[in-house]
Amino acid sequence: MKGTGRMRTRIALLAAVLATPLTLTGAAAAPGSGPRAAAAGSATAVADRNCDPTKSIRPSTNENGPAVSAIKARGVLVAGVDQDSYDWGFRNPVTGQLQGFDIDLVHAIAKALLGDPDKVQFKTVPTAKRMDAIKSGSVDLIARTMTITCDRLDDLAFSTEYFQAGQQVVVPKAAHARTIDDAVRGKRVCVADSSTAQDYLGKHPLGQSAEVVVENQLDCLVRMQLGQADATVTDNALAVGQAAQDPTVQVIGPSLTNEPYGVAMAKNAPDLVARVNQVLEDYRRSGWQDSYDHWLKPGLGPMSPPAANYLP
Repeated sequence: MKGTGRMRTRIALLAAVLATPLTLTGAAAAPGSGPRAAAAGSATAVADRNCDPTKSIRPSTNENGPAVSAIKARGVLVAGVDQDSYDWGFRNPVTGQLQGFDIDLVHAIAKALLGDPDKVQFKTVPTAKRMDAIKSGSVDLIARTMTITCDRLDDLAFSTEYFQAGQQVVVPKAAHARTIDDAVRGKRVCVADSSTAQDYLGKHPLGQSAEVVVENQLDCLVRMQLGQADATVTDNALAVGQAAQDPTVQVIGPSLTNEPYGVAMAKNAPDLVARVNQVLEDYRRSGWQDSYDHWLKPGLGPMSPPAANYLP
């Protein structure tokens, strides 16, 4: 999406964000304290729990399990996605259709399960509602830049990793920040509610004066544009999307974490997890690279799909 299409997207997003409640919290507590520290899902928390969240059950082509059978009987895959993450899941302002890297993956899953990539009912789900959407059964799966963590595995099941990201900082170029410390110390830092970025700041405060908590990560871009936030912490895969939409901001610093993305599903649907893992096996060989090169390579550079990691 270029030119006027991109501008229309930014105008539409600004209108949506202005209607979104803004939450300000004080500076983060010391490491290890506070309610979010106990629930932190960062890579460090994963290491502390001595588990490998990227391991998933082995792939299968069996389609007789209850979860897969229910989808086939319904004739449509219900997928929770984003509509505000540029190049991942966003609505084309001209066609009104959802598109992006995660959307391509959902179409591939629908084609494998139902023989038609368009047999999908998309449900847009805010960051903080992703787990609820799975546990309530309102969606079959979530494909929405969702990091696999050990804490989340207590409540959900995940596919194998299909993308490796990491937390970075987005800051207006006018701030003249050269380091992460320059960008965030004593500043208002924006994060999405219930994101791993929020978890990270809860466990590893960066000296910010306050957190600006919003519903979706792209809301942070508008908060910076409005002067209501000084910087944003989010996955670098999403950060480059913010920079692509607004050339007045930049991504700085090294990655603070490792963020393996997976497709989230219900814990009581192992047959669906196994089937999706088989789809990913096939997608890594044919489909993943084309989608990556189209949507993400311009911002992130050359990359290959991460290898699958299976439980014994």
